[in-house]
Amino acid sequence: MATGHSRRGRSTGRGFDGPVPGSLAAEGPPGDPETVARTVCLRMLTAAPRTRAELADALAKREVPDDVADRVLDRFTEVGLIDDAAYADAWVRSRHTGRGLARRALAQELRRRGVDDGLVRDAVEKLDPEEELATARALVAGKLPGTRGLDRPRRVRRLAGMLARKGYPPGVAMRVVEEAIGAEDGLAVPDPFDV
Repeated sequence: MATGHSRRGRSTGRGFDGPVPGSLAAEGPPGDPETVARTVCLRMLTAAPRTRAELADALAKREVPDDVADRVLDRFTEVGLIDDAAYADAWVRSRHTGRGLARRALAQELRRRGVDDGLVRDAVEKLDPEEELATARALVAGKLPGTRGLDRPRRVRRLAGMLARKGYPPGVAMRVVEEAIGAEDGLAVPDPFDV
C-alpha cells in the first residue's frame, strides 16, 4: 500500500526519479521507473513468452512513463527477449496442434495480443493447407459419433458450426463434414475442389 511518500524518503512531487506515489508502480519494486519497467518485463517474460504490446500494456497499468517503457521495450527487443515474429510462429504451431484452430482464428488471437498484421500474416501462411485440412478432418472424426442420433441436417450444422468456431472457412467445413458423414453412410462424396 502506498503511503504518500517514497520508501527512500524522496519528495513526492513530480521531480523525483521513482514511481508516482499511489500508483501501481509504487507498490512494486523500489527504484526509478526504468528499474520498475525492467522488473515487470522480466517477471512477465519468465512466466511465459509475451508480445511487445502485452508488455507495453502491463507497463502502462503500472503507470511507467511512455518514454521509459519504450526505451526498455526497445532494449529487450534488441537483445532478443521480445520477438513478436517468433512468438507468432510458436503461437500458430501450438494453438493449431493443441486446439485445432484454423488460420482465421489464429490470426484473430494474434491481433488481440497486439502482434503486427505483417507478422500475423507471415505466421499463419506457414501453416500448411494440407495440415489444416487434416486437422479439420480429425476434429470432425472426433465429434461425429456424438451426433449419430441427430438427423443429417442437424449433424451437418453442428459439425460445420464447430469448425466455423475454430476459424475454418465455410467451404472447407462443409466439404469435411459431408465427407465424414458420407463415409459413415458408405457414400462416396465427390470432391468439389477436384478440377
